[in-house]
Amino acid sequence: MNKVIISDDVKYIGVDDTTLDLFESQYVVPHGVSYNSYLILDDKIAVMDTVDARKTKEWFANLEHELKDRTPDYLVVSHLEPDHSANIQLFVEKYPQVKLVLSAKAKAMLLQFFDIEDIDQRCLVVKEGQVLDLGKHHLKFIMAPMVHWPEVMVEYETEEKILFSADGFGKFGALLYEEDWACEARRYYFNIVGKYGGPVQTLLKKASALDIQMICPLHGPILKDNLSYYIDKYQIWSRYESEDEGVFVACASIHGNTKDVALKVVEMLKAKGIKVAFADLTRDDMAEAIEDAFRYSKMILAAATYDGGIFSPMEDFLHRLQHKGYQNKTVGLIENGSWAPLANKVMKDLLESMKNINICQNTVTIKSTYKNENLEAINQLLDEINE
Repeated sequence: MNKVIISDDVKYIGVDDTTLDLFESQYVVPHGVSYNSYLILDDKIAVMDTVDARKTKEWFANLEHELKDRTPDYLVVSHLEPDHSANIQLFVEKYPQVKLVLSAKAKAMLLQFFDIEDIDQRCLVVKEGQVLDLGKHHLKFIMAPMVHWPEVMVEYETEEKILFSADGFGKFGALLYEEDWACEARRYYFNIVGKYGGPVQTLLKKASALDIQMICPLHGPILKDNLSYYIDKYQIWSRYESEDEGVFVACASIHGNTKDVALKVVEMLKAKGIKVAFADLTRDDMAEAIEDAFRYSKMILAAATYDGGIFSPMEDFLHRLQHKGYQNKTVGLIENGSWAPLANKVMKDLLESMKNINICQNTVTIKSTYKNENLEAINQLLDEINE
């Protein structure tokens, strides 16, 4: 069991999953992920969420170790996504007297996942601001719809001033790995929650009225120190503001010629003293490319024309940005085509469907391979994007 210390009365009973290769069957997690669950020991006992079915046995072992000979009174269901709710059925069968504490929307969705008898008697539906008395500890419930499912709620424990933040402030990576929080939390945020900046802002406004001393998310480390750092990051991300001034260059190249141009652009930007990130969309992690697109203030896209459109990795990338609510950026375009270059037009059409995207007037067209004659157009694009 992870030696995660919260307090004398609040215990960590979550588990690491280091064998998972794809989170939600799409996001690469080289350091796995943690499924966090918590236990509050008081006159009444509350379990805060379950874990993924991949770790059922370990989770129950952790729970029983901390319970000793006691039995829980409540299971608080913050979020019904299976990586947190998979063991609800087994839990109520093992502890038939327990009450499920959840939002009205969660109760309505519960039977979509489980076959639980006497559902009305088993559920305690709570509303915004309602408080559950455990003894010394009290849980105040705060609704957080669409962060990032409609049934989500978070809980504020008033005695120890802990925010149980559901998927908010989560990150990829098992707890046994010590690594920088921001990188994997940012990649997690923009790919999992990123579309829902408005609801995140609403939740942050509610949280600003609380005296929070600790944040306990459903993924990633417990946050205890310098909480303003993490909250400030979430403010930037959920407002769709740029975290770093600089240029993210992303390319989709078939035979390598478009990539050569993109790398030349990277070197030219660096020579100007500009902060640059680069991704080859045919090989690099797409989720990290999404992260960098949101992180940097500007972006340059370089794509080969393909079947009268754009090479599919670039098309996939732009559709993902569109889906995640990409906005408030300046974007430059570079296309390659041997006989009928069309990539810039297709990329422009996709970008124009997004909110507040400034597309540079100067574009670059490469015919098969880079020539010295292309340098003037590239310089014009770089001058414009750096105005």
